[in-house]
Amino acid sequence: MKTDLSQKLFAAAKKVIPGGVNSPVRAFRNVDGDPFFVRRAKGSRIEDVDGNKMIDYVGTWGPAILGHAPTSVIEAVHAAAKEGVSFGIPNPYEVEMANKVVDWVPSVEKVRMVNSGTEATMSAIRLARGFTGRDKVVKFDGCYHGHVDSLLVAAGSGALTHGEPDSAGIPNAFAAETIILPYNDAGKLEELFAKMGDQIAAVIVEAYPANAGLILPQPGFMQLMRDITKKHGALFIMDEVMTGFRVAKGGVQELEGLMPDLTAMGKVIGGGLPVGAFGGRADVMDFLAPDGPVYQAGTLSGNPLAMAAGLAQLRELDRQSGYQRLEELGARLEAGVRGILQEKGLGYKFNRVGSMYCLFFTEQEIINLDSVMTCEKEPFKKYFYSMLEQGVYVAPSPYETGFISMAHSNDDIDDTLEAMNVALGKI
Repeated sequence: MKTDLSQKLFAAAKKVIPGGVNSPVRAFRNVDGDPFFVRRAKGSRIEDVDGNKMIDYVGTWGPAILGHAPTSVIEAVHAAAKEGVSFGIPNPYEVEMANKVVDWVPSVEKVRMVNSGTEATMSAIRLARGFTGRDKVVKFDGCYHGHVDSLLVAAGSGALTHGEPDSAGIPNAFAAETIILPYNDAGKLEELFAKMGDQIAAVIVEAYPANAGLILPQPGFMQLMRDITKKHGALFIMDEVMTGFRVAKGGVQELEGLMPDLTAMGKVIGGGLPVGAFGGRADVMDFLAPDGPVYQAGTLSGNPLAMAAGLAQLRELDRQSGYQRLEELGARLEAGVRGILQEKGLGYKFNRVGSMYCLFFTEQEIINLDSVMTCEKEPFKKYFYSMLEQGVYVAPSPYETGFISMAHSNDDIDDTLEAMNVALGKI
């Protein structure tokens, strides 16, 4: 594929932007390459500045559930923009969006809008600490909740140790308030609460961990989190920034029949514009200012353009019976991938839920971060560049989830499977 203009743009970007990118994964470091720059995107396709067109399975890292630039969303943004792009004053879209979230998400009685998934998880953690009067927070290794200081931590040397900073610039004292456990390890969770249950403000978990591939919970593990937090007076926070409104109307909690105390949301509800939200039990949410003692604010929260875009996207999903169609497309891709793997004698693992999927370049069963990290980098690199040359764009990392949109057609899926057959044949 041609990359002349992308190379020039990247060289220019590196002079004025750290690493040449505004988010690290875009830098192509996991595939030892340089990124391309996109000129436009429409439907299931993206086109880079050099004119290369590709079927896209990154989908803005999740928000583009209808595909890129859907007419209904573009029209909604245009209509809203004509009345003003930002007010810093309550607007009707905020109320409509709040009602939609409360209607669709089983556990949410009240919701507050923010501007990113990171803001949503950060605010939910602060609220949990304020509500419970406790400081300790439990998260799971491999679950990413945005670049929040107290959550951007790695596991310590012992099974029940406090976290250690996973980035420069995070004080040890911040990380020390976070306890890291291996995902899908019920025994470790029970042991921790037996020792420290009265100190824990909350357990936070990606509903289905989707920032280290796509890891699915073992039977009973999610319910244990719900039960053990309730028993010890801690809050259960489900991070549905990725999965919310993506796998079902009510997200994973609808599929699993769970009622968390708080839920972090984002991506799909912004229609591609910056957005986040957190919501949950009314008595907990009422601890937020101006009614309660927990301060949280945002100049652009509830921005009319983001609210209009998100509402248009959710309405369109509902109108088109979107989740049924996305499941059909996902099942078509899964059947094809499994057939290719079997034909080629490859023991790679493939996980899928609805329109989210991940092909793991390992023969290990995928149950936690340790198993994900057994993925082989070199075979993935060959696969990635072969797919790119054939006009299919997948995430430039072996540890990312892929996303199917309503704009993908059966032919898109079949063309993708043909490309995968070729790419996996080169490994």
